[in-house]
Amino acid sequence: MAAALLLIDIQNDYFPGGAMEVVGAEAAAAQAGKLLAAFREKGLPVIHIQHVSARPGATFFLPGTPGAEFHASVQPAPGEAVFKKAFPSAFKETPLLEHLRANGISHLTVAGMMTHMCIDTTLRATADLGLTCALAQDGCATRALAFNGVQVPAENVQAAYLAALNGLFAKVLPTEELCAAL
Repeated sequence: MAAALLLIDIQNDYFPGGAMEVVGAEAAAAQAGKLLAAFREKGLPVIHIQHVSARPGATFFLPGTPGAEFHASVQPAPGEAVFKKAFPSAFKETPLLEHLRANGISHLTVAGMMTHMCIDTTLRATADLGLTCALAQDGCATRALAFNGVQVPAENVQAAYLAALNGLFAKVLPTEELCAAL
């Protein structure tokens, strides 16, 4: 089973001062950086996903803005795949699946942002496509949500999504364990 690291939307707008700050972005990016270093050290493939908003009225990840750029902690290196997306799923209208198939990659280790949106959507699609996944529980971050007058703190959103993804859609593990298993 060939494996690759998939880094999803670790972009400046999610960090302090960005247009869509998420809770724990810096800590998650530090863990994603550890995974990135481990994959590079082993010579394993790395894929970077960059969200560039094409939606009218969008307020973040606007084309050509510093907020849409990759965070300094996970800058792509020459030769690493970079795919742009405009939807929550890293597969929708991108060449990601074709790239994985062409390179015999059937297992993804994932880190990125936001857990409740692009991570969740991509991991569920990964399972539907017959690929296996591991998610760095400390290498992803999200934000607080509200529904019908109920405020849900970011740490509760994070825990709920990690719990829902663990098992059927991914093995949700700490970065340290994922790096040790390489």
